[in-house]
Amino acid sequence: MEEEEQLRPFMFLMSYMLLKRRRDLNNANIQRRNEIQRRIRHRQYFFQRQRRMLMMMIAGGIRSNVRIRTRPWTTTTNTDWWERVVMTEFQPSDWLDKFRMSRETFFYLCDKLRPRLARQDTSFRLALPVEKRVAVALWRLASNIEYRTISTLFGVGKSTVCRCVRDMCHAIVALLSSIYLRSPSEQELEDSAQLFLSNWGFPHCVAAIATLHTAIITPSNNASDYANPAGWLSVLSQVAVSGRGQFWDVCASFPGGTDPVDIFQNSSLWATTAEGGLSPALPPIFMGKPLRYVLLGEACYPLQSWLMKAYPEEKGRRTSHTALTEPQRLFNRRLTRALRVSEEALLRLRARWQCLSKRNDCGLDVVPTMILACCLLHNVCESHGDTFKAEWQVEVAAAESPQPSHKQLPSTSIDQSHAEEVRHLFCDYLLRAE
Repeated sequence: MEEEEQLRPFMFLMSYMLLKRRRDLNNANIQRRNEIQRRIRHRQYFFQRQRRMLMMMIAGGIRSNVRIRTRPWTTTTNTDWWERVVMTEFQPSDWLDKFRMSRETFFYLCDKLRPRLARQDTSFRLALPVEKRVAVALWRLASNIEYRTISTLFGVGKSTVCRCVRDMCHAIVALLSSIYLRSPSEQELEDSAQLFLSNWGFPHCVAAIATLHTAIITPSNNASDYANPAGWLSVLSQVAVSGRGQFWDVCASFPGGTDPVDIFQNSSLWATTAEGGLSPALPPIFMGKPLRYVLLGEACYPLQSWLMKAYPEEKGRRTSHTALTEPQRLFNRRLTRALRVSEEALLRLRARWQCLSKRNDCGLDVVPTMILACCLLHNVCESHGDTFKAEWQVEVAAAESPQPSHKQLPSTSIDQSHAEEVRHLFCDYLLRAE
């Protein structure tokens, strides 16, 4: 027993020495393994760095048509759908459904936008063709689907989709405004007045003014300013629509809570029309008197000699309005009927370009340009006679929020004193023509 007691400390010491030795060996192995992995990573880093430098040197020295494509530019390589299906197999109905325009109008648009959208190939990537850039942007404007979905469909990066939409909208505004959004000629004014009379029964009128609310995401600043009368957030636009249902003037980018009369008075349309810009130099004769052409507006606008709006009607017993005469009621009916030209134009606009009918998730720096670009595209399609499908309207009517109605503007100092006389002339004309 005494010998065992004497040997026990020795055995503990030996056990401790053996365990320490094993731990030291394990630590040494781990350190050696980590050092090997570190050297491998370091070697890979330098190898990649040398490879990049070599590629840059090669790219700088190449003067041939050989193009080197690196991995970052080929994250999505499936372009078979665009190159084979769209460009070779799409039928006329497919072009209308997906791009909201005919094939002929599509390539006409590409040719017009080519000076702004064409990009040069580089040694590291091939530039997207203008046709593909336009198709990506039109798909977004027509469907309002997510960038990720369009990215997968066209075989491009999500950031590329965003850039295509932004670039095309700016290009449309820069290159097509002078062609499709300009002051009308005297012949166009006369044609528009004839269309208002033959289609809507209202004489001596060349355009109707209306408002458009486009739903947006909550902005980072001053969100309350964008709440419209219906309670949802929007950007407010003012448009002037001709008798052909095309836009003559578009004023976008105002918060949804802005009063329409404030937009109108500060717009170029007000200055142009007040100075006689929407009428021939020699005013045409109406009811035996020379009278400039007029515009039609909703009740939220002021009465001017060149802007007609409906007579205020009785809404209840406590109203201060007097009862309307028969000529005044007839005037209101014809004016309300004629204002449908702007309602139908805006409905066709939102149905064709559904980024305006659904909530637009783009930034506020892009939305106004997008609205203006869509109005220009509407004029392009209408001018080229592209087919408009009725089911687009049905789809939009079921999905979008109703457009807010603005309160009636009472008679104020903004109204012109002799504007009432002009409105009486129209009442007399309509009563005689009845």
